[in-house]
Amino acid sequence: MATANGTSLQGSYFEQQRALLVANVATSLENVLQNLNKLNRSLEGVIAVGNEFSQVEGLWSQFENVMAKEPPKDKAEETKTGAAE
Repeated sequence: MATANGTSLQGSYFEQQRALLVANVATSLENVLQNLNKLNRSLEGVIAVGNEFSQVEGLWSQFENVMAKEPPKDKAEETKTGAAE
């Protein structure tokens, strides 16, 4: 049913298309939100796995620090090596 100015009771063509686009945008935003939630869960899982290795990393760091230190030189060793040469 049309009115005197040519618009229907359901709204003009512009209003119908706008409503379709708004519904499309709302659906797309919902999909984005769902995907962001999935990404967040995945990142939390990665962080949890990384945290499980923190103790191992600490042990390797201590080992590396111990191996990087130069052994202490005794004066007695220096005199022995100097006399042997």
